[in-house]
Formats: sequence, structure tokens, C-alpha cells
Amino acid sequence: MMPKIVVPFSTNLLAAIFVDRPNRFIVRCQLSDAPGELVEAHLADPGRLRELLLPGKKMYLQQSDNPNRKTKYSAVMVEREDGAGWVSINSILPNKLAELAIKQRIFPELSGWEYVRAEFTKGKSRWDFLLSHADGRRMVIEVKGASLVKEQIAYFPDAVTTRGAKHVRELADIVNEEGWEAAVLFVVQRSDVMQVKPAEHIDPGFAAAMREAHAAGVLFLGCRCNVAPAAVEIIDQIQVPGP
Repeated sequence: MMPKIVVPFSTNLLAAIFVDRPNRFIVRCQLSDAPGELVEAHLADPGRLRELLLPGKKMYLQQSDNPNRKTKYSAVMVEREDGAGWVSINSILPNKLAELAIKQRIFPELSGWEYVRAEFTKGKSRWDFLLSHADGRRMVIEVKGASLVKEQIAYFPDAVTTRGAKHVRELADIVNEEGWEAAVLFVVQRSDVMQVKPAEHIDPGFAAAMREAHAAGVLFLGCRCNVAPAAVEIIDQIQVPGP
């Protein structure tokens, strides 16, 4: 049985209704318990989220006690397109979940690998995690959070990311070095999904980089999450089909 990987919310969340998104990092909402009050909330996910952030959609916000913040609230989750569940829109959570999952060894492909540290610099980039193997090999892991889903397939990215394509190509170079391995872990922040694919229709450059990396030997992993106002929990591993 897979270990339980859960990140709870430290404070009670506030129900709200999405109104609009004046820029990439701000959403405006009406608090459900104060219908006439329009508030601004920080959005930690710079993706497009066009399929999710629609006027009238239910959301949950987290209130901050930090007096130096520009916004009093942070956007945490929004209801799914079908209204039957929630999608996390917090770009910090995937790394928290990934770290717990790696330490708890939920991925068979990482059997024998030990967690070493987060934020490891190699080459021109800083990678999310460094792992080591008893035989002396080392592995860097890059985490990607995904929220765009169509017909139970998660697509990444939901907007063009030249930086993301660059990272994946760098991973392909790393696996060609003696004693080094590399992996990409897609954390899908919703439950209605069975596999992850590159969004060729949105960013063909990233899709091409992913194919090249797969051919070079980069490992691609995926997992899906149950998102609720109390916590976000990894449900299980999902497929990332090769090209």
C-alpha cells in the first residue's frame, strides 16, 4: 500500500467566487460570506488557467497575517470545469508533495535512490531535488505542476514555456554525463486524470524537448492528487507515455 502523502492547509480557507484576473499574479473575488466585498488575492500560478478561471467559479482563498504583503489573500484552489471537484492553483504545493513522495519512495522507478537535498545547482540551472544511489550515481529531479486536463489527460504546459523546454534539454545533457541520471516529475493538482502528455497544441517546442529528453534516457514520472479544502493528497502514480 502506498504511503499517505498529504499537505494540509495550516489555516481555514475562505470560500469565494472568481470575478476576474487583472494580471498574471492577481485575481479578484467576492468572499462568499460578504457578497458585496471585492477582494484581491495573490495567484502563485502564472499559467493561463483559462479553462478554470471563469467568472462565477467557486474558489478558496487563504488569508495572510503578514502586514507587509500587498494582498491579504492567496488563491488556493478553484472548482473543476465539471464542478465535481477542486484544482489546486498553488504552484508551491507540487514541490512540497514531490519532496514527501520522494522521501517516502512511492515511485518504483526510484527504488534504491536516496533523497539528498532540495535546490541543487548543476550546470547553468538549479534543480528541485538531488538523489544519490549506493552505486555512486546521482540524479537530479525537476518538478512540474500541471492543472490543464482534457478527457482524463493532463497536458503540460498550459502556456508556452521556453524556460521549461530549456530545462528539459539540459536534463538530456546531464544523463549523457558519466554517473548522472535525471528525471521530470509531473504533479497533477487534480484527481480526474489518468496520464500526462506534452501539450503539443500549446507549446510544440516543449513537446519536442520532451521527446528528445525521453530518447536520451531522462525518466518521466507522474502522479495525481485529491484536492480538498482541508488538504492536498497524492492519490497514486499515473502514466507519462513515451513519444
